[in-house]
Amino acid sequence: MVLYSIIMFLAAVPMIKISISIYQGKTDLIHDYHQTKVADKAAYGKSFGKAMLVVSTALLLSGIISLFGDSEAIAMIAVAVLFIGLFIGIAWIIAVQMKYNKGIF
Repeated sequence: MVLYSIIMFLAAVPMIKISISIYQGKTDLIHDYHQTKVADKAAYGKSFGKAMLVVSTALLLSGIISLFGDSEAIAMIAVAVLFIGLFIGIAWIIAVQMKYNKGIF
């Protein structure tokens, strides 16, 4: 499970940095066609950054949980946290896209 934790940490750290950058207004990190109809770039960046932070946090928490042991139960909990966090984060990103871009694409 240590290898899983390392992979989760290595994936979470850059995503956290990108999430914070987008939250602070660097919306150019988001592809142009995802923001074609966005009028309020500052609010869009804050909302999108928060949603990405949920995904990043799910990766980080899953990695931390997997450090508690090598049992099958711990592994299942770590994977459950990962999938639940990804689902919530992606749903939030879709909601942000629908609100600010009037559609996903």
